[in-house]
Amino acid sequence: MKRRRVCVVLVDRANYGRLKPVMTAIMARPELEMVVVAAGTMVLERFGYPAEIVRNDGFPVDGEIHIELEGSKPSTMAKSVGFGVVEFASEFQRLRPDLVLLIGDRYEALSAAIAAAYMNLCLVHIQGGEVSGSIDESARHAISKLSHYHFPSTVRSAEYLVRMGERPECILGVGCPGSDIAREMDRSIRADIVNASGSGALIDTDQAFLLVIFHPTTTRFGGENRQMGELLEALRQIAMPTVLLWPNIDAGSEQISKAIRVFRDQAAPTWLRTITNLMPEEYLAVLSQAACAVGNSSSFVRDAGYFGTPVVLVGERQEGRETDVHVVNSAPVADELAVLIRQQLAHGRYPASGLYGDGRVSRRIAEALVALTPFVQKRLHYIYDVPPGTPVAAPPSGVAVGGSL
Repeated sequence: MKRRRVCVVLVDRANYGRLKPVMTAIMARPELEMVVVAAGTMVLERFGYPAEIVRNDGFPVDGEIHIELEGSKPSTMAKSVGFGVVEFASEFQRLRPDLVLLIGDRYEALSAAIAAAYMNLCLVHIQGGEVSGSIDESARHAISKLSHYHFPSTVRSAEYLVRMGERPECILGVGCPGSDIAREMDRSIRADIVNASGSGALIDTDQAFLLVIFHPTTTRFGGENRQMGELLEALRQIAMPTVLLWPNIDAGSEQISKAIRVFRDQAAPTWLRTITNLMPEEYLAVLSQAACAVGNSSSFVRDAGYFGTPVVLVGERQEGRETDVHVVNSAPVADELAVLIRQQLAHGRYPASGLYGDGRVSRRIAEALVALTPFVQKRLHYIYDVPPGTPVAAPPSGVAVGGSL
C-alpha cells in the first residue's frame, strides 16, 4: 500500500507548538508518511533556531528555507512572501507531497499556500475562518480560499468558512490542536525554565508573576514604540515579577524591541526578565502558571483559556477573536492597563475553557488525513438561504469527512 505523503510546513515557534501533537498523531498512522519543511523564524539563530528543537523532539526536518528579508517593515514582509513562494515551490517539487498541511495566518504560510495551490497540491488548513486584527486576518482568509480541506478551531469559524464559500463536506472537524498539549502536559515549572536564558531579574516561579508578550499590529504600523511604552509603564506601576518574551519578526517589531531595551536601561527594573524563546511545552507551562498574562499573543486567547489564566488583551492585534470569560480587553494606555491587571490579579484563575478544543483534536486530524480524498479544482459553494446562526459545523467530538455538517 502506498503511504500518503503529508508535508507539514512550520514557520515559527508558536506554529510548531500547535502542530507538534498533530505531527505525533501523523507519525502514529501507518497509512501516512510525514515530511517537514521549516521556514521563517524556525531557521533563524536569533530566535533560538527552533528547527533544531523539532529534530530533538524526534521529528524529521526534510527541508530548511530562508525567506525572511531583514528590516521588519511592511515592504520586507511583502517581499518575504515572494521569496517564500519561490523557495516553497522548490521544496514541494523536490519532496512531492500528496497533501500540504498548514496552520494559521502567518505571511510565510501564505507563501507556502500560494506555491502549493499553483503546483496542484491538495492543501489542508488548520485554524481557518477566524476573525482577528492586523494583516493576519487577510492572510488567514486567503489561505482558506486556496485550501481544499479545513480543520477550524471553533464552531463559529466553521460557519464562517461555509459562508465564505467553502464546501461543508470539506470541513473535517472542529478544534485547535494546541489544546492537546495543554491537556496532557505537566504544568509544573522549575525556576530554571525562565532563568536559564535571557537576562534581568531572577523569577521565583513559586510566587505570583506576570507573563507579557506584545507583537506588532501590522495594519497600524508606526505606533509600536509608543504602545509598548504604555504597556511598560503599566508594568512599572504594578512592579511585580514579570517574564517578558521578545516580539516576533513582523513589521514594527524593531520598534517594540527598542522600547524594551530603552526601558530596561533607563528604568533598571528589578522585577523584569526578558527571554527570546521557550520550547512549546515550557512556554505553555509558564502560561499555565502565570498569575496574569498581558499583551496580544493569540495564545492568550486560545491556550490561556484552557488553563483558566487571567488575561488582559492589549490593543487591536486580536480584535474580533472569540474569547472566553478569562479575557478582558484594554487599549494600550498605561493607567487603564494597570487597573485591569490589578482586577485580573484580584479575580484569580477562571474555569477551564473548551472554546478552542477539547484536548483530543490531533488524533481526529490524522484520521481525517487518512480518510479524505485529495482533489485540486475548487468550486465556490454558494449558500443563499441559510439564516444567520444556523449550525453548519460538526461537533468537536467527531470527524466529518464527506458527511453532513
